[in-house]
Amino acid sequence: MGEIKLLDCTLRDGGYVNDWEFGHNNLVSIFERVVGAGVNIIEVGFLDDRRPFDMNRSIMPYSADVEKIYGKLDRKQAMVVGMIDYGTCSIDHIQPCEESYLDGIRVIFKKHIRWQAIDFCRQLKELGYKVFVQLVSITSYEDDELMDLISLANDLEPYAVSMVDTYGLMHQENLMHYYKLLNQYLKPTIGLGYHSHNNFQMAYANCIEMLSHKTDRMVLVDGTIYGMGKSAGNAPLELLAMHLNEHYGKNYDISQILEAVDANVMPIYKMTPWGYNMFFFIAASNDCHPNYVSYLMNKRTLSVKSINEILSKLEGEKQLMYDQKLIEQLYLDYQNIEVNDEKDIAELTEQFKGRDVLLLGPGLSVQKQLNKLQAYIEEKNPIVVSVNFISSELKSDYVFLSNSKRYVQLATALSLNPDMKVIATSNVTKTEGRFDYTMQYSSLLDPDADGVCMDNSFVMLLKVMKKIGVKKVALGGFDGYAGDKKQNYINAYMEYNFNKEQASKTNQYVIEMLKSLKQDIEMEFITDSLYTEE
Repeated sequence: MGEIKLLDCTLRDGGYVNDWEFGHNNLVSIFERVVGAGVNIIEVGFLDDRRPFDMNRSIMPYSADVEKIYGKLDRKQAMVVGMIDYGTCSIDHIQPCEESYLDGIRVIFKKHIRWQAIDFCRQLKELGYKVFVQLVSITSYEDDELMDLISLANDLEPYAVSMVDTYGLMHQENLMHYYKLLNQYLKPTIGLGYHSHNNFQMAYANCIEMLSHKTDRMVLVDGTIYGMGKSAGNAPLELLAMHLNEHYGKNYDISQILEAVDANVMPIYKMTPWGYNMFFFIAASNDCHPNYVSYLMNKRTLSVKSINEILSKLEGEKQLMYDQKLIEQLYLDYQNIEVNDEKDIAELTEQFKGRDVLLLGPGLSVQKQLNKLQAYIEEKNPIVVSVNFISSELKSDYVFLSNSKRYVQLATALSLNPDMKVIATSNVTKTEGRFDYTMQYSSLLDPDADGVCMDNSFVMLLKVMKKIGVKKVALGGFDGYAGDKKQNYINAYMEYNFNKEQASKTNQYVIEMLKSLKQDIEMEFITDSLYTEE
């Protein structure tokens, strides 16, 4: 069996969690703990000339900056490396290795720029560095592309080539497929490494699987303290060290790593947790870039089933190369079910003719100012229409559904209120089928608004009221969005993580739309609302 080396990349990959702002004391402490544990290779951060130098951050514009942070520390027997995302740090910013605190540099790159990246690696090798070739999104490589990369690597003869499972897509079968190709055709002097992510909870298991296959070449396995890292995190360093101690005769001091977990990493985790969750599972199960999932989930209109159906439309290299225009179009295409709503509009027009109308939103004011709403209902006997929720205190005659996610949440409540009529936009029919009344979704959109505002449910319902000839509405529970998510909805399950900027932007959009719609519909707010503040 060739030599096995454990590589810690907490200070680099972990930096995706906190924008590399560990604080100088943490940078020093983590480094010393990992050195004290006997870890073979320590990656101390990114070299990125787009970022200014900061003693508190493990991302630096020049190789000489590494010395400023770590230069006074005893590395003992550890190899110290940095990482460059090819194209983000000029070779002019890299000093010769003999003048540097760094022993090696890892270079990440996507397959379509592998030729240019390998040339850059050659320049680094000429400067005296041990060069690590990092195959980002290894699952995107076809066999012929991987063989081409192997040929380039054999010509370069780097210190190591590593499989990088960027989005945590691999199970043991495809991991070993890539491993066997690389192990068979790489020159035996080139080390073979693996960098995992935990989207499928497979990071640690995959590392163990790779290590179990004996080879005469040097093998590298990456980990981070407590799994700290991008997306769902990485294989935990402490688990890898334990496994190597128990099965491969290593003698890593795990207590040192655990001290780093407790003193340095856990406080960060408590503020910004990482690890396996549904978001990263969805991305990995669809073999796609996590930003696609983020875009669709942030729409706040889709059930998980709908999200998966949209993601299934992604094809080829676009799956792992994020294209916002593409996902926007796929979202609109998915939502835009054509229906002829003329008959339903005519029926609703007749039912609402001459009646007072109260529209109910899901804001906290429904609860806080319930007496006002009850008094209005007692006096006016209006038709009550609730929007994407059902009040437990006030009986609604209709519920307006423009959001398949909300329909899923309300399915039980709807079954308990059989007399309540459902007005749904056509996109929701993908979830359930025919409702009492269906409105053409695309006719209610605002094509000039951004992705968050274009299908605002409140605005869409007002447009429905306009279509059916309602001239006046009373409004309750349309509070507007506060930056503190605990102040937005009557039901906790409805809460979204609006930041202050998003909240303000959405509020301003609704205010402007209300001004426009007031030309056709008179509006009276029964409860307090941010929409009445100019």
